[in-house]
Amino acid sequence: MGGMPGSGRGRSARTLRPVRPWEDGGVTGTLVLAGTPIGDVSDAPPRLAEELAGADVVAAEDTRRLRRLAQALGVIPKGRVVSYFEGNESARTPELVEELAGGARVLLVTDAGMPSVSDPGYRLVAAAVERDIKVTAVPGPSAVLTALALSGLPVDRFCFEGFPPRKAGERLGRLREVAGERRTLVYFESPHRLDDTLAAMAEVFGAERRAAVCRELTKTYEEVRRGSLAELAEWAAEGVRGEITVVVEGAPDRGSEQVDAAELARRVRVREEAGERRKEAIAAVAVEAGVPKREVFDAVVAAKHPAG
Repeated sequence: MGGMPGSGRGRSARTLRPVRPWEDGGVTGTLVLAGTPIGDVSDAPPRLAEELAGADVVAAEDTRRLRRLAQALGVIPKGRVVSYFEGNESARTPELVEELAGGARVLLVTDAGMPSVSDPGYRLVAAAVERDIKVTAVPGPSAVLTALALSGLPVDRFCFEGFPPRKAGERLGRLREVAGERRTLVYFESPHRLDDTLAAMAEVFGAERRAAVCRELTKTYEEVRRGSLAELAEWAAEGVRGEITVVVEGAPDRGSEQVDAAELARRVRVREEAGERRKEAIAAVAVEAGVPKREVFDAVVAAKHPAG
């Protein structure tokens, strides 16, 4: 995007280089969110090594992984290394904010990908913004964008849903909330819950909805499995390993589709027979068909008491 910095000043290309934030007029007190490799360490952005070497404090989700990453990059962090993970995020955030307010450069890294994206970071960013502390980033690999690009599904509009709830009932409820979402959906999931989640998606979104399961991205055993939700659920039932990202096709445009009352009632009946409560089944069918819930309710009543 744009030209080289200073290109309009007649400088030779040989002398041009990026202006680092810490060189910009002596600016201090900066929070840096750094993307880390999601698999292949050679994907690490060059600036990551510079930031690791120059930060006053490095806040890491896992300090052991951080040290292995630094070793692979051939750099030794000069600053203090502290842990910053889900268990201590609330308590450590005020400490780091005070470091920032005192002029420190704090580098935040998580185990893989960008901080704050289903990882620690949001609280620290929000607290820093509240104190008018500068926040910047070292862009890096992202499992969300990588999976989306590899999925073969539409990428012009998408939304990231993070990890589905672990409990079956809560998971179904969350999926029903987005059953009518037209944008492509991206999820993270653990391998031992993948089959249940794909089965729930097939139930709520429709068995034929297209999806892709992206496994071990950028690693030796990278795999992208594409198919319908029903097909993928059957495949996952055999057992899957590794880091998982699921990409699901958005809901089809049903604006021109006319679903008659008998079909609406049938869909509700199928869901009830599968164990859903009527209220939930009616709400889900209304989203699927793109019609008001009252219309589905009336169709169910008419099917039970047909006009004579």
